[in-house]
Parts: sequence; structure tokens; C-alpha cells
Amino acid sequence: MRHSSVRGEGAPARSGEISGDGSGESAAVPGPRGGAGDGAPQRRGRRRVLRWVSSVLSLLILATAAGGYLYYRHLNGNIKTDVLNLGENKLGGSKPNAFGQTPLNILLIGSDARDDAANQALGGAKDTFGGPPLADVQMLLHLSADRSNMSVVSMPRDTMLMMPKCTEPGGKVHEASRGLVQTNESLGRGGPGCTVAAWTELTRIPIDHFMMIDFKGVVTMADAIGGVPVCVQQNVESRTRDGKGSGLKLPAGTNTIQGEQALQWLRTRYGFEDGTDLGRTHAQHMYMNSMAREFRKNAKLSNPMKLNSLAQAAIKAMVVDPGLDKIDKLYDLSVELKKVPTGRITMTTMPWVYSTREEGRVEPKPVEAEALFRMVREDIALDGKGSGNPNPDGTPSSPAASPSTAPPSQPAADPAAPPAKIAVSVRNATGGKDGSQTRVKGRADDVAAVLVGKGFTKALSTTQTGAEDTTVVRFSSPDLAGDAAAVATALGLPASAVEKTEDVTGIVLFVGKDWRTGNAPTPPPPAPTKAPDSARPLNGDDDKECMAIQPGFTW
Repeated sequence: MRHSSVRGEGAPARSGEISGDGSGESAAVPGPRGGAGDGAPQRRGRRRVLRWVSSVLSLLILATAAGGYLYYRHLNGNIKTDVLNLGENKLGGSKPNAFGQTPLNILLIGSDARDDAANQALGGAKDTFGGPPLADVQMLLHLSADRSNMSVVSMPRDTMLMMPKCTEPGGKVHEASRGLVQTNESLGRGGPGCTVAAWTELTRIPIDHFMMIDFKGVVTMADAIGGVPVCVQQNVESRTRDGKGSGLKLPAGTNTIQGEQALQWLRTRYGFEDGTDLGRTHAQHMYMNSMAREFRKNAKLSNPMKLNSLAQAAIKAMVVDPGLDKIDKLYDLSVELKKVPTGRITMTTMPWVYSTREEGRVEPKPVEAEALFRMVREDIALDGKGSGNPNPDGTPSSPAASPSTAPPSQPAADPAAPPAKIAVSVRNATGGKDGSQTRVKGRADDVAAVLVGKGFTKALSTTQTGAEDTTVVRFSSPDLAGDAAAVATALGLPASAVEKTEDVTGIVLFVGKDWRTGNAPTPPPPAPTKAPDSARPLNGDDDKECMAIQPGFTW
């Protein structure tokens, strides 16, 4: 192999030139008797050394490149994936804003699976070994379109919901529930894709990705980060008289926890605040904020060993959707997340009320939970500080999401037929989902007449009814997407009111509780500008928060 700094094999170097072996001596080496001599043996020896060094360097470069590629393939091969959404109500990915910037919504799921020796040792509860996993931690992470802020919304494990229909890739169907089901059971209905479907159904927030972690994954990640500081107001030991509890034992004040102790912290309910899942959720928020601060301190490019350790730990710990199935995609996502300063991270809990139908359980608080979900849908910062300021020329202050982290582009819209050719069935759903009001008599007839007046002459009312809080247009097949959107536009409904489902035939307009009178639905109130206090917002820079301890669990 030749290099530009080495002369041709047969050409002697000039006196004073640097020899190819780097010795710094003249290439014209004196002969045995002090003369110049022909130097042939020496030159041939040097040429052999040059060729050997060049060959070795080339081999090392190739080996390094091959090793990096093989290591990359090795890491990619360890990434575990599952289907993103097993439900029927697929909203598609998040849509770009006016600047072309795209928000990201990622559902973080903590699984209590006890499916191997490591998880069984950490999880305990032998009677649950081999049983269906539960999604005991559910947090929706919203990264704003301009990357100026991040919002996290937790759903308490004890929340009762109506479960959507979920269909596994192999065809197994989990029918929609007829009554309320505890939210953590969604994971056992086909996997994380059903947990995503349950969130989509409740919140109408498009979810772009999910990331799921189990017990051993939490321990591995906590060890890789090197410890996370947390605070308790008093000595605490999470253990009841009958042996229940996480086993966490900490002295009062700030403690740095990692490994199994970190898992204990995240699982503790007996000993924190009122001993319910609601206190545990707050403790999880404290841990995540602290972990984010520590990650910023430790994950430096100057510390490749730490980065490598974190990368391997994360990959082994998680299951992700197919949109995050490559190292470069996960890396690009981490870059996007890192753009948000910790002071613009807001942790919240879905506002809730105690259920009147299931003792000891909670349900979403109707007005305030929806307000929180709406803020996420409309990309409104939960901390009340707004988004990043545009530049003076009106351009966005942050670049749009990179192609690898932004959701895939949506297919071209299905063109709509002329209104007179679009058949629409109209159902009366004005009683609302909770059935708190009676349906308005004749409402389907009245709204069908409104549609006819707008040119949809094939609109007909039907005796079939429904139960919806907001008016929605549902359609059954992709070729009807454009027609359904045209119906919504004519009525002044938002794009989020259009849904594809197999539960209807053709296009069906459900007249919801928001349209009990008049020729148009009641417009929604102005969007809130800050998370409600009932969401218990916690700022990412707040390192003074300290967990209150439940009476009877101190030592």
C-alpha cells in the first residue's frame, strides 16, 4: 500500500528528507565504512518495514470499522420490538405545526412481568409468576414541536377505564370491555399496543412511540446512570406487618439510590404519603426528574465508557415500537429529548376522582383530566411559560424534528366526492358517555337536515344511537377518509373528530353531548394555559421536593 508521503519503491530519498519509518534520520544512511555506500540492504529492509506498517495500519483500520459495524449490528440485534397500536382508533402520527415542526408523544410503560428468574427475584409475589403482565407504570411523554418544553402525564395504576377492542398480529381478538377495567390490565390484552390503544381512546392524543421496561431493566438503568438522589422527610421502611411492601429502607434526608433500591423506590406505595398508588406516582416523578438531572451531568461525550454503558443498559432494558428499532433512531430521539432544559420539564398526574363504581379505585376527573389532555393535543406547555419564541423574521427558534425521529409522513389525503354523492348516517349520541343526560329527542333528524342544507343530500337519520361527549365522524374504510373529512369540515368539526373504525359501516355522524341544540356543536372553551393544580405539577429543576412519609412506616 502506498501513501502520498512515501516516494516510489525504487526512488531514493533525498538527503535531509524524513524517512518513511519516522526515525527522522536521513534516508541516505552511511555504509559500513562511513561512506554513502549503495545502502541497498538497508533500503530493502526499510521498504519491507514500510509495507508491513502500512499493511498493519490498513488492517487495524478495517478491523476497527468492521468491529464498529459488527458492534452496531450486535446492538441493533438486541433491540426488542412490539406493535405500536393494537386498537382500531389509529390517529396516525403527530402533525407538524405552522413552522413545520412536529411534536412527539411517547408512552412510557413499566411492566411488572415476572417472566424470568431475574424479574421473579426482583418482583416477588410468587402467586403471579407466569401470569399476564400488568402495566403498573404509564406515563405519556410529550416533547413540544419546538423542543422548548416537555410534559409528562401519568395515569395512576388504579384508574378504571373502558378497554378498547385490541387485535393481536396473529389474529387473536380481545373484545372491547362491557364495563370498567383497571388500566394496568391493558398490557395483558395483547401487549403494549393495547396500552397505547387505551390511551388513544381516552385522550385522543396521537401516540408516535412507546418504550416499555421491566423490573430488571429499571435496576440495570439505575446502575448504569450511577445513582439518583431522592429525598424523604423521615426515616422510612416500606413493609407492613403481614410482609407487604417494596422493602425500601432509607434514613431521613437525601439519599443516592441505584440498582434494586431504585426499583424499590419506584414500587413503593406503603410508606409514601397516604399509602396509595397516587403517592407512588409522585415519587416516580421525583425520581425521573432527578434522573434527568443526573443524566445531564454524566452523559458527556468526553466519557465514552459511560455512554456505552448507558446505551447497552437501555437496549437490554426496553421493548420499543418498530419506529425505534435501530440504534440511530434511538440516538436521534435522545438528541431531541436533550434539547429541553430540565427547568422546562413538567411532571403531572392525570386529575382523578374516586370511583363510585369500584371501591378504592379512581376514574379520570371529567373536566380537568380533559383539560390536561387537550393541552397535550394542542402542544401547550404545562408550566404556563409558553413555547420557544420565534426569531424576529418569524422563523422557528428550533429546527423541526429530524427525519429519523419525526413520525413517518402521512399518506396523501383521500380526495372527497361531491357532497351530494356522500352518504352519511346520523345517530343521536347526545346523552354523553356517562349517561348523565337523556338523549335529545329528534336530534338525529335535526342534524341530518343541517347536512342536507349543506349539500349532503344523502344524509339520513337512523334509529341507532350512541353515547359521545363530543360529536364525532366515524368511517369504515380508507377510501372513505376524504368523504368523512369533508363532512367534518362542513360542520366545523376539528380533524381529530374524524376516526376510522370497523364498528360502523360507511360514514356515521355521532351527534354528541356538545350538540344538543342549534345548527352547530357548542364550541369548546378556550384552552387552558397551565396544568391544573389537581395534576400536581412538578418542575424538573425542583431538587427540594421531599417525599412525605405515611404514619406507621418510620423507624
